[in-house]
Amino acid sequence: MMRALHTSATGMAAQESNVNTISNNIANVNTTGFKKDRTEFDDLLYETVQEAGAKSSANSEYNVGLQVGSGAKVSATRKIHSQGSPQMTNNPYDLMINGEGFLGIIGPNGELKYTRDGSFNVDSQGNMVTRAGHRVFPGIVVPPNIMKISISENGNVEAFTRESIEPINLGQVPIFTFVNPVGLRSEGGNMMGATSGSGQAMQNIPGENGSGMLMQGAIEASNVNVMNEMTDLIKAQRAYEMNSKVMGVADQMLQTVNNIR
Repeated sequence: MMRALHTSATGMAAQESNVNTISNNIANVNTTGFKKDRTEFDDLLYETVQEAGAKSSANSEYNVGLQVGSGAKVSATRKIHSQGSPQMTNNPYDLMINGEGFLGIIGPNGELKYTRDGSFNVDSQGNMVTRAGHRVFPGIVVPPNIMKISISENGNVEAFTRESIEPINLGQVPIFTFVNPVGLRSEGGNMMGATSGSGQAMQNIPGENGSGMLMQGAIEASNVNVMNEMTDLIKAQRAYEMNSKVMGVADQMLQTVNNIR
């Protein structure tokens, strides 16, 4: 009977983690470029009481085994990298990736981080930066007194000034792709970092090698579907309640055994 108590406890702990993941998804429903997480479960070890194929007599064998499971655990929280819907902002520095890939951001220590949040602007020195002031890779510097800035689908950044007839080329914004984007590490602030599981970042011209194209004046909404999350929340709550019910039944059975005289 103690086995049932421990098994139901693992189920309750797993569903608690599931609710935590769902709550984080719902909390970030309006976070630009946010990718929702999905909780994945594994069953725990089994005690093999009777092996399938073991001898049941001298001339026969069991064709069905007897194993007793010990519960469940959370094995992973998987990022779902489906694309969110575009939101037009008409800010010329805002960028959205239409397709696969990530924008590169130069971190405080010079390390390269990756994001789907293209809410950019320029700082006092003309650097194209994030809201937190981190520069956009490879380091786009916008000259003063520009009349218009144009960012094409393939990432070319051009500025138009009053003094020049031809546009000034400021560089090109690349898109980074990964063999396994699910292996990226979430670091907060809409940033992700490469890991050995994600593989090395591959720098691409937007639209090439399977990478997406850039859209100027738009940002990507979160891919969280509130209705789906609420449905998953109800399922997780009911699963937690059922495991709690099993624990209560096991407790009642133990109480019955203790009362036997």
